[in-house]
Amino acid sequence: MQIDKRAWLERFKKMFAGFDRPLALIVFLLLCVGIVTLYSASLDVPGRVEDQLRNIILTFALMWVLANIPPTTLMRFAVPLYTFGVALLIAVALFGLTRKGAKRWINVGVVIQPSEILKIATPLMLAWYYQRREGNIRWWDYIVGLLILAVPVGLIAKQPDLGTAVLVFAAGFFVIYFAGLSFRLIVPVLVAGVIAVGAIATFQDKICQPEVQWPLMHDYQKHRICTLLDPTSDPLGKGFHTIQAVIAIGSGGPLGKGWLKGTQAHLEFIPEKHTDFIFAVFSEEFGLVGGLVLLTLYMALIARGLYIAANGATLFGRLLAGSLTMAFFTYAFVNIGMVSGILPVVGVPLPFMSYGGTALTTLGFAIGLIMSVARQKRLMQS
Repeated sequence: MQIDKRAWLERFKKMFAGFDRPLALIVFLLLCVGIVTLYSASLDVPGRVEDQLRNIILTFALMWVLANIPPTTLMRFAVPLYTFGVALLIAVALFGLTRKGAKRWINVGVVIQPSEILKIATPLMLAWYYQRREGNIRWWDYIVGLLILAVPVGLIAKQPDLGTAVLVFAAGFFVIYFAGLSFRLIVPVLVAGVIAVGAIATFQDKICQPEVQWPLMHDYQKHRICTLLDPTSDPLGKGFHTIQAVIAIGSGGPLGKGWLKGTQAHLEFIPEKHTDFIFAVFSEEFGLVGGLVLLTLYMALIARGLYIAANGATLFGRLLAGSLTMAFFTYAFVNIGMVSGILPVVGVPLPFMSYGGTALTTLGFAIGLIMSVARQKRLMQS
């Protein structure tokens, strides 16, 4: 009987050998925090927590499958997946469904949002390209990489979907940077960005007037930025989200009001409280201490992901794991920044916290790919 137990235990260990234990533990803890917060944010909507639990089970199953696929196999899907994703984006531009002024979906028997595919397909494609050029990367390869990145980002921004475009751009750009793009080339862009932000803040009274048109931007995007600078200019419109979220975060204080005791959330002052603004619900109920714990979990996830990337067995694995890890940083930074009132509201979910099957599946896909890179290194060492 004892032998049977040991054999069963060994089979169980082999089944989950692809999981990177520290990374899986961090993700599990974030999901636990997310479910606890979602329960509070969804007291008035029965069934939402159960739906999210089903999404989590499916996500872990997807992570398990991907973690056991060798990166060499994943490389074979890079070009087809990227090509398929871009083709769907073009189809969306031509035949897509329009909802709330945005054309982001297409009906292929079921209604899908193809831009989600590109969150994974773009860094996968770029990592494949630079793996093929390993040892012979020249300056024009970075231009090629930027062109590969510009196609999906441009199509997604045109829908318009600025939040997803930012996430796809970040994931792809980090591949190009980790492939060897000189930081000296990035500094002028950063300086220009700082100058632009300073100019907008300085002259907001003039450039935020209704008759002033901003080049390359839609009116609603201009309005979001102007409202960010002065939320009180539209307190019952675009500024309402930011004002109520900041009130909720501030009212939490050091220790929070306690679970299920957040007044801003339960009195329906916080919009989209179960998705984009779930951090406001969490901060109101768990306070500054809870926020620091949550940030620590995200930092641990990023640190573990970068450790796996740094020790990847191939250039493809290192680039893929590094870019996907930094994409998680972008998710968390943009979401917490917009909820806190320091970034425009662009509709980016908080990783493993926000409700939604599509976003959770995409995040699980990314974690599975990172675990695949870690598993390859362990197999080479054993």
